[in-house]
Amino acid sequence: MIDFAPRRAAGSLFGLAYGDALGRPTEFLTVAEIVRRYGPAGPRELVGAPALVTDDTQMALAVAWALHDASGHTPAEIEPLLRRRFVEWSVSPDNNRAPGMTCLRACGELARGVRWQEASVAGSKGCGANMRVTPVGLLDTDLDTLAGLAQLQAGLTHGHPTGLAASELTAYAVRLLCDGAALTDLPERLVARAHAQRTVYRADWLGDLWQRCGGRTPEEFIARGWDECLDALARLDDALGRADDGGDPCRHTGEGWVAEEALATGLLCALRHPDDPVAALARGATTAGDSDSIAALAGAFVGAAHGLAGWPEGWAARIEYTDQLATLAAGWDRPGDTVPTGGVGQ
Repeated sequence: MIDFAPRRAAGSLFGLAYGDALGRPTEFLTVAEIVRRYGPAGPRELVGAPALVTDDTQMALAVAWALHDASGHTPAEIEPLLRRRFVEWSVSPDNNRAPGMTCLRACGELARGVRWQEASVAGSKGCGANMRVTPVGLLDTDLDTLAGLAQLQAGLTHGHPTGLAASELTAYAVRLLCDGAALTDLPERLVARAHAQRTVYRADWLGDLWQRCGGRTPEEFIARGWDECLDALARLDDALGRADDGGDPCRHTGEGWVAEEALATGLLCALRHPDDPVAALARGATTAGDSDSIAALAGAFVGAAHGLAGWPEGWAARIEYTDQLATLAAGWDRPGDTVPTGGVGQ
């Protein structure tokens, strides 16, 4: 009997990589240049054998393998594994995809054995904090653990509270979609989560990070991050209240170089094309901002919503790191989410 269950974890992980690959060649182009090169619909085909990804997917894989290798999801178990995977990524010869300076700087300190709270770049809320967090949202765990994991993996490199909050919201969005929530329900549910968590500082996961990053109290420190995320979600809501003019989504929700904007703009691309996953990726890749990260997040969202079958047949065999993506997803897909006859990619 053929089981056409969604395989949402696979859809999300592969979607992240597909978006990353489509946005990689457009990241530093203007929208006009992207349109001249690919047409008004943007890039819609994987190019290369394999189609190469960027540090976004590489670091998501680092997070994923740390989670995979852990015997338990506690700070003491996870932090050393994340540290090792991040440092290995930082010195790998494959780390030649325009990696973020915040990540490289923090990884250099992590490699020296510095406490992670001191290695973290205190003032950075770059999208490197949440471009890699999707695997946390795929875990079958309680929401407090999900929140702690999402913030910890962000905090190892990005110490700004907005990076922590945006990472939690990104993982939470993936979790909601894997649980069957509709894409259109996400904005309201993310706003509710942000309000509920606004003064929750997870000391068991973050330790004294708040003191290093200039907060007067832990609650004041973390509230600043949630407030900036709420501002970004308000801009998302405003954009969704207008007719889609087909233009650059960055004009409404930001260029995505920082965490809360990457979240909001990735969501906007997904919500503009909820029933056409490839169009969501192309929309993210046709931006004046951090196109690979925006398209990667859009891919993680629409992939979780549609599952693996939402992506074109054959793409899985053409993307870089396909074996790793398939192995990890197989461990996280829910019972019944088996591969349809014909293999990965259908």
